[in-house]
Amino acid sequence: MNIVVCAKQVVDVGEIKVNPSSGKPMLEGIPKKISDIDKNACEEAIKVREKVGGKVTVLTVGTPDAKERMKELLAMGADNGVLVTVPDKADHLVTSTLISKAIQKMGGADLIICAEASIDQFSGQIGPRVAGLLNIPQLTYCYKVTAEPQKLTAERNLGDRLVTSESSYPVLVTVTKEVNQPRLPSLMQILGSAKKPIEVWGTSDIGAADLKPGIETIDIKGVAMSRKNIVFKDDLDESVSKLADSLSKEGLLG
Repeated sequence: MNIVVCAKQVVDVGEIKVNPSSGKPMLEGIPKKISDIDKNACEEAIKVREKVGGKVTVLTVGTPDAKERMKELLAMGADNGVLVTVPDKADHLVTSTLISKAIQKMGGADLIICAEASIDQFSGQIGPRVAGLLNIPQLTYCYKVTAEPQKLTAERNLGDRLVTSESSYPVLVTVTKEVNQPRLPSLMQILGSAKKPIEVWGTSDIGAADLKPGIETIDIKGVAMSRKNIVFKDDLDESVSKLADSLSKEGLLG
């Protein structure tokens, strides 16, 4: 079975600070990492391979330095990697198209596993878009995946209900963080990941040199947050009453 894991290099969102004068996020110098839920996706791919056999390929659309982050997933147990260098301007249309064309260049995949979303934008668009471009079934928001040689069964959290779905191959699956606990590679696995191949493809290599984004990002600003700092100094019962009344006026109580 050919299994592809889609992974993204992101900035560590916990380290982002907002410039108080401009309101813009300060991204320079922030360490980068593989998006958290992508590690769950890779873990699930490895578990499927361990059960039914096959090969796990990590596919990333990003800048050349993403190769170093991809090695984290190779150390976990993925077999090889493919990095598609991203154009200067890329939206979800560009990214999903590059992923789908890269998978086609690989000769297709039986199983594609994505995170439900990346931790930086959390749009949840890439997996469904790729499935649509490849014209294959998709099972989204999976918190449990059971792979068999001829079919895949997934338990899915759709918010107001839990659904069990089944699909033949090929199929694209997006997983939630609850699907598993990613393994921690050993020192020998980390050292061994340097020997695993990572191919680097440009947009022309996959027939997407003229790809243009459908959306233009004009500006990015942080959300300003401020507290009202209201302090109630009356006796306890009266303070509780005033607090409840204040919260009700703000629409925070039903």
